[in-house]
Amino acid sequence: MAQTLILNASTEPLTFVPVKRALILVLKEKAEIVETHVSKRIRTEKRDFPYPLVIRLVHYVEIPRRFRSVVSNAVLFARDNYTCQYCGRYKRDLKKKERLTREHVKPVSRGGLDTWDNVTTACSTCNHKKSDKMPYEVKMYPKTTPFEPRYIALVLLSETVDEKQRAYIEPFLKAALNTG
Repeated sequence: MAQTLILNASTEPLTFVPVKRALILVLKEKAEIVETHVSKRIRTEKRDFPYPLVIRLVHYVEIPRRFRSVVSNAVLFARDNYTCQYCGRYKRDLKKKERLTREHVKPVSRGGLDTWDNVTTACSTCNHKKSDKMPYEVKMYPKTTPFEPRYIALVLLSETVDEKQRAYIEPFLKAALNTG
């Protein structure tokens, strides 16, 4: 289903909404269209509208700066760029029966917690190989230090984002990774 990216008045990415909801915000003058789909239009009985890919709110909306403390795989994988932090393989490079998993740097069975600073993305092969061992015991260390993401752009960045939408999200993603 097609989604429209909503930017805050300051151009920070906020969320995705259905195209119909985005058009309603524009018609109510609560938002303005920033990017449209070149070949698509929305037609009603009496009017013709551009197909909004990105809209910007007219008034600034306050957003929380920190994620909830609950770790989610969707945000974890986005934080780690869909890449195994042990072998370095990207999601699309995994073999047929492999998948990305949540891996605890300090295993839960050894007192590790399910917190942002103790979880990393691992392919199922590396996760199985590391098992319930500490990194020094198997000489497997994550390529990046786990951290709690600080910006909503991580949630928004997915593999299904349109290139025009991605251009508005990536600067905030890079800033989030540099301040993590």
